[in-house]
Amino acid sequence: MNILVINSGSSSLKYQLFKMPEKAPVCSGLAERIGIEGSFIKHTVYNKGEKQSIEAPGFVADHGEALKQVLALLTEGDYAVIASPDDIAAVGHRVVHGGEHFSGPTIITEEVKHQIKKLFSLAPLHNPVNYKCIEVAEQTFVNAKQIAVFDTAFHQTIPEQAYRYAIPESYYKEDGIRVYGFHGTSHKYVSEQAVNWLGQKESKIISVHLGNGCSITAIKNGQSIDTSMGFGPLSGLMMGTRSGDIDPSVIFHLMEHSGYTLSQLSTLVNKQCGLLGVGGSSDMRDIRKMVNEGKKAAVLAVKLYAYRIKKFIGAYAAVLNGIDAIVFTAGVGENDSQMREAVCSELEYLGIELDQELNATYKGELKEISAATARVKILVIPTNEEYEIAHQCFGLTV
Repeated sequence: MNILVINSGSSSLKYQLFKMPEKAPVCSGLAERIGIEGSFIKHTVYNKGEKQSIEAPGFVADHGEALKQVLALLTEGDYAVIASPDDIAAVGHRVVHGGEHFSGPTIITEEVKHQIKKLFSLAPLHNPVNYKCIEVAEQTFVNAKQIAVFDTAFHQTIPEQAYRYAIPESYYKEDGIRVYGFHGTSHKYVSEQAVNWLGQKESKIISVHLGNGCSITAIKNGQSIDTSMGFGPLSGLMMGTRSGDIDPSVIFHLMEHSGYTLSQLSTLVNKQCGLLGVGGSSDMRDIRKMVNEGKKAAVLAVKLYAYRIKKFIGAYAAVLNGIDAIVFTAGVGENDSQMREAVCSELEYLGIELDQELNATYKGELKEISAATARVKILVIPTNEEYEIAHQCFGLTV
């Protein structure tokens, strides 16, 4: 069964085509820096253990345009992998926010789309682009089942004392205001890989997902028990354009004394803060270049970013009553050795010690980078949300 997985982030669109139940993809690709100067699409085809890639540079204005270009790569030219859209049996879509409505993979209907649209305000950087990709895929793969896999599903095991806010119960009962958590598909996948690596039934793992969006999750015996993102994907860690945790008094102050509207405030904390607001770019690679050029704002941005992660590691060590492993994953987590070093520094009291050489020579596969004397394993695990989504879609359709 051919299953195409579409995983659209706030400024990226990843895709993989699987011939399920095989785990190795037929092809994969990435549209990166969408809406940002220097955007491009890389398309890779796998054949008998070998891979061939083509990179298509050029400005990609939005996710709809990105998906249209991806679909052309799948069906046209030397790197085509399907003859026509009818070769696809199902399209699996990562959807960030499922609210109270969805706790597992769901076949997309008009009612499901309506519910996803209703949640735009809770995930303003993601649900709208997820919805757009669903609409484009529906028009292209007319005979395929469209299936949504929600980021919030993995966090349904969080206990009440962790998911409830300290507000009157009526807001939870009537409005569904609670911690939902996000990046669940990624945290689920890498934590399962970590458990297999550890080779022990009971485990205490902290999963650190660092991309344009960032979150950290405490996982005990394979179940999420706390996570940094909450009602929407804004809280917790500092991110590419999102502020992460901020005192609500700041919001009140800006409304009362500077005349900000709700719309302006939403744009501010979701699209103008984080690395972009402090350092001048939402992309950590750009920030690193500016750090090397001696720009103080970029240096501060890197320090803030690492500091927030360290604080959560300390908190989750308390929640878990110990740590067996810390997992770094996603774009920054997998590719920025300097950030991993900054996060793990001065945490020896928790048993966290990094091996400098192993960290610096990481090259894209599951790898332990902790010092031989460390009590806590430090792992870098490439996330594979696309396979996890395909696996859940396959289970729903067979």
